[in-house]
Amino acid sequence: MAAIDVRKDFPILKRKVHEKKLIYLDSAATSQKPIQVINTITDFYKNYNTNIHRALHTLSDEATTLYETARKKIASFINANPEEIIFTKNATEGLNLLAFTFGKDRVKENDIILVTEMEHHSNLVPWQQLAKQQKAKLSFIPVTAEGKLDLETAENLLKQKPKLFAFTHVSNVLGTINPAKQLIELAKKYNVPTILDASQSVPHMPVDVRDLDCDFLVFSGHKMLGPTGIGVLYGKKQHLQNMNPFLTGGDMIKEVSYTETSWNDLPWKFEAGTPPIAEVIGLGAAVDYLQKIGMKSIQDHEQELTAYALEQLQKIKQVKIYGSQQEQIGVIAFNLADIHAHDLATVVDEEGIAIRSGHHCAQPLVEKLGVPATARMSFYIYTTKKDIDKAIKAIKKAKKVFKL
Repeated sequence: MAAIDVRKDFPILKRKVHEKKLIYLDSAATSQKPIQVINTITDFYKNYNTNIHRALHTLSDEATTLYETARKKIASFINANPEEIIFTKNATEGLNLLAFTFGKDRVKENDIILVTEMEHHSNLVPWQQLAKQQKAKLSFIPVTAEGKLDLETAENLLKQKPKLFAFTHVSNVLGTINPAKQLIELAKKYNVPTILDASQSVPHMPVDVRDLDCDFLVFSGHKMLGPTGIGVLYGKKQHLQNMNPFLTGGDMIKEVSYTETSWNDLPWKFEAGTPPIAEVIGLGAAVDYLQKIGMKSIQDHEQELTAYALEQLQKIKQVKIYGSQQEQIGVIAFNLADIHAHDLATVVDEEGIAIRSGHHCAQPLVEKLGVPATARMSFYIYTTKKDIDKAIKAIKKAKKVFKL
């Protein structure tokens, strides 16, 4: 796949920043949107805008069909059943839903919740809060000096039979692709349910929930060419059936009296109130776009770019790269000498290049790296080697600016 073939579909890439053509290297934070997704959302508001599941008129029927068709597309994309797909605001909401339904029912005083040292705050803070509320203990699988999970320690911790194991498929800081299937098999050996944060994997590589055999999985639409405000929670049917709803109100009910309520069937039991209809339909269009290209092609493209970028960065003296630099998807964290990452990002931005700087919502991991912040480049289908070359040139300019 040649990135140049798809760049024409992304209107924002035509704009300028500081009178220079935009180069966007912050896709791990949020991806840009192709015109096909933008047009799909606009078309909904122009021609189908109404509420779903609630009326017999034509508009409602058409909107409902578009919404539920998108659910089927998204389910197929990760090899799930449509009734196992719950729409949320984002991956963060999906993880909170799990913490305070599935987790709260399972975790009692002195129980263990297992996570890793490389988690995004979204897959750390909810479990911290649950542990405090339930007087439970949070345990961590350590990250090695090479930026990988310590699998020997992982098994030792799983032997303690934590009540659940939540971990990231791909680190949003280091780009490390964790051996998810191996970890899930290990968890099953000790009868520990698994929750996989796939926010950085589903957009960038093939993900099959049946093959992985995880109990739950979450991801966000805005990182995979879709709109903001839409996330997906996958859960095995038997778990979802036994869980209580996270939010209550309209549309998630079957019958209501003044004193009692019965819940709707799956998946609607977990989708209270008016859902993000346009956003779901837009995410369906994003899935269409990604599948047309092919997820394996996208992964191959990103890994080629990552290898190239690593090679070019290593040629710059005083650049420190974090992570294993192997088994890595299109995310690179680095620093330039002792220059603060914010200062580096500011100089790079003056060249029209958007990179990230900070702790990337993974502050404990970045502190473990021994720095207050890192710069981060992240790639997607529209990134080219030419983009990387310009970023390298901007970093070299920063060396001169800071007299290194």
